[in-house]
Amino acid sequence: MSLSRGPTLCLHRVLGRVRESPTDGMEATTMAARKICCRPGEGSRALTRLPQLAKPLLQFNMSDEIRQLHREKSWLRGTGRSSKTLVKHPDFRIVLVAMKGKTLMKEHRAEGRISIHTLVGHIRIMLPDQTVEVPAGELMVLDCGIPHDVEALKESAFLLTISWPKGAPHE
Repeated sequence: MSLSRGPTLCLHRVLGRVRESPTDGMEATTMAARKICCRPGEGSRALTRLPQLAKPLLQFNMSDEIRQLHREKSWLRGTGRSSKTLVKHPDFRIVLVAMKGKTLMKEHRAEGRISIHTLVGHIRIMLPDQTVEVPAGELMVLDCGIPHDVEALKESAFLLTISWPKGAPHE
């Protein structure tokens, strides 16, 4: 079965409620409804560079990916970190980041919501009003636009996921 065939599922936001329905035979929605559709393969067509990062199905061996990052020039040069974008859609990104122990990513922010899932090691996230420890196996979610620093307390690797609202400006 091809991933691009079959009915597309859409989410309809009507008066703050979200419901899912197939697009075939779908009833007309009111002016107050906003239709949000996701079609398999649309991400790779939207990318002019590296469309393989938006295939309908991607799978990774994280141990192999981390070993690869540790062989990159950026890691060997001593910058303290190396990263690789694993998945890239217009509204969604997953980046694997490796950081050497006692290194810091200075204050930055994402215009989309993010999650940080520490795979190995231990990182600390410094927010304007609190500090959050994220050891291996833990997941943290941060709302959009919040400035933060990332510190690796020891050699670490984590998955950074960024999700923007459909149509939001980002690079």
